[in-house]
Amino acid sequence: MQEPFDTTLEFAQRKDREDELQSFRSRFYFPRKPMVAGNPPLETQSSPLVTDRSLPTAEEDAIYFCGNSLGLQPRDVAPAVQQELKDWQDLGVGGYLQAKNPWLTYQEPFKGTLSKLTGAREMELTVMNALTVNLHLLLLSFYRPNAARYKIIMEAGAFPSDQYALETQAKWHGLDPDKTIIEISPREGEKLIREEDILAAIHQHRDTLAIVLFGGINYYTGQLFDIGGITAAAHKVGAIAGFDLAHVVGNVPLQLHDWDVDFAVWCSYKYLNGGPGAVGGAYVHERYAHNRDYVRLGGWWGNDEATRFKMEKGFVPKPNASGWNMSTSQVFNMVALKASLRLFDEAGMDRLRAKSLELTAYLSFLLQQLTNISFDIITPIDPAKRGAQLSLYFKEHGKAIHDKMIAAGIIVDYREPGVIRVAPAPLYNSFEDVHRFYHILANFQQVA
Repeated sequence: MQEPFDTTLEFAQRKDREDELQSFRSRFYFPRKPMVAGNPPLETQSSPLVTDRSLPTAEEDAIYFCGNSLGLQPRDVAPAVQQELKDWQDLGVGGYLQAKNPWLTYQEPFKGTLSKLTGAREMELTVMNALTVNLHLLLLSFYRPNAARYKIIMEAGAFPSDQYALETQAKWHGLDPDKTIIEISPREGEKLIREEDILAAIHQHRDTLAIVLFGGINYYTGQLFDIGGITAAAHKVGAIAGFDLAHVVGNVPLQLHDWDVDFAVWCSYKYLNGGPGAVGGAYVHERYAHNRDYVRLGGWWGNDEATRFKMEKGFVPKPNASGWNMSTSQVFNMVALKASLRLFDEAGMDRLRAKSLELTAYLSFLLQQLTNISFDIITPIDPAKRGAQLSLYFKEHGKAIHDKMIAAGIIVDYREPGVIRVAPAPLYNSFEDVHRFYHILANFQQVA
């Protein structure tokens, strides 16, 4: 049973002393207060808020609650990059076989950790390209419309890249996106999508549905969808189930194989701390991954190693998810992820999730004590239906309040219309971070 929270700093500090993951915080770099590069000086910002009494001192770390957009840099990244630079310097092309981490198979060790994070078998996983590139590549394999089955179901308000991808995939196949894509929206006056509405739409379009493509967590509201339930419903009507897990992997435990998900893609720069533009990841269920004849676009790095260097015509894909690889491993775009995944191995996803549930619940409790600013938490109240992120919806002054948060050394992000996303990542955020955030907000002048 969770102990009751309180609003004192002493409570937060005690929770940090009891936190068995607290030492991981020191293994990351934090941006510094009071200013973050690119933000306008305080005196140039217009707002009905006054935060002078809570302005930070220069020697403090920023309060970083933006791991849902870009994770922090692990301190092990720089030496890891230096290792690859040294091997390139010393070995040249020999680094493909003789580097400390041979480049020829550089991506293979990633699969062990990713298997634990995603609940997938190692042969169902690969790292390659970037998120939307991988989404397009897998849609070319899994979205093959015909006269009978051609419709796509997705969430309304999905991240724009997913919307663009599905719109252009429909056009690629000569289809009208407006007649092909069915968006499931929240009901009138609501912010969240009801799960029964998703299942009802799948059933309603059962005879014409080709694929269901949902974000595992909606980027705007922070709603975690029932991935297993959606997959089962799609399969019941003969459709494919795929997911964009950009906001899920490294945030919430998954069981992709057991849920029978057909395919999934994700980025590595959010909760996985792989760095800006880091290599993406992909999951393909073994029933397809084992099948060398399953349609895909081929490339040299996806060809079976046994025949790759024969340099002959005839694509023979690897009998696993790596059969979707195309190009040589992007070593310098993978090295930060490699360093970060070691930390996930040490911390363990179960422990991270347990801390995240408590950290986010504590954040929710403190936010509900605020009376000087007006907002709604639109992320689900049920902890099982959300990850680390809480989305704060402001009917008024949302952007101005966000700007004041930034000026006060709080790094969060703003999404139109009116949402500030706050995401304490359990690998490096503390209970005291959450309390400091609350204390600064509590000192904002009341907005009429």
